[in-house]
Amino acid sequence: MIVKNIEEVLIYESPDGGKTVYSRKSGSSEREMVKEDNTQNVVTRWYEWRNILRLAETEPTLADVINKAEVVYALIKKEKN
Repeated sequence: MIVKNIEEVLIYESPDGGKTVYSRKSGSSEREMVKEDNTQNVVTRWYEWRNILRLAETEPTLADVINKAEVVYALIKKEKN
């Protein structure tokens, strides 16, 4: 590949060993996030769901909403299979 202009070269950088990746044009300090590790977000959501399910044991409104979500989930899962 022949580079006609140095601005065409993208540089990929990661300050945390690949969990978060940024790209920028050569010679520029402006960068754009390409990939972000969302492992912590997933773990946090699992803990939140655990707490939601526990609370639903004593909160009928919350239990009803969860039951409806489970029905929708089952229907979508059945449709995809």
